[in-house]
Amino acid sequence: MAFNIDLHTHTFFSGDGVSSPEENIAAAREKGLHGFAITDHNTCDAITYLLEKGLMREDGLPVDDFLIIPGVEVTTAEGHLLCIGTTLPYLKGKPAREVCEIIHERGGLAIPPHPYDLFRAGIRFPVLETLPIDALEVFNAATTLRRYNRYAFKYAQMRGLPMTAASDAHHAEAIGTAHTILNTDDFSVRGIVSQLLKSNELNQHYLTPRDSVRKTWNNWMRLRRRKKLPQAKPTLNGGSPG
Repeated sequence: MAFNIDLHTHTFFSGDGVSSPEENIAAAREKGLHGFAITDHNTCDAITYLLEKGLMREDGLPVDDFLIIPGVEVTTAEGHLLCIGTTLPYLKGKPAREVCEIIHERGGLAIPPHPYDLFRAGIRFPVLETLPIDALEVFNAATTLRRYNRYAFKYAQMRGLPMTAASDAHHAEAIGTAHTILNTDDFSVRGIVSQLLKSNELNQHYLTPRDSVRKTWNNWMRLRRRKKLPQAKPTLNGGSPG
């Protein structure tokens, strides 16, 4: 059976995401998706949240015929790297090769998103050549310039890598704009992860101009928030805070 899966999405647990996990699920169902991977920036808090809410299962099976795949988008020392199929500890700033190894130790797949994108921390060609990656995101609906997707596609062809397409949605309306179509009889996290290592059909559509502007705005607001320094907590004895 063919399953429509968006392999790169964000919730409000990401610094630049705006929609709740529940809003993303509702939007995905409405658009005919069978599931998606949650790949928030450097955090798996949404996965914990969904497990507690009963919207995900520890055994990796779907809930009400909808599958949430655990994942995370790690900001490695060389650029962004998707982990698909498992959760990770906080690894921001670690070398990409080390992150790949940890992903594999935990049974997940290492998939660089939006490679070549000069404006969005894509992992560059010289580094890609050295990494034990499992697949490549060759179509990102939110790519800065469309030629970056073409470069990624050509590189995946040259290296013989499985290919994925995804929305990189940071709000619910963008979910599923692009997605990967996987044919498998095993509709579970394990089944989807296994099928990703094979050849799959890609649904390729770009974000609308409105969605692109909204994503850029979210990123800008994230950068503004980062510039705000945390307030020091007052101390009882007048000494410096611990």
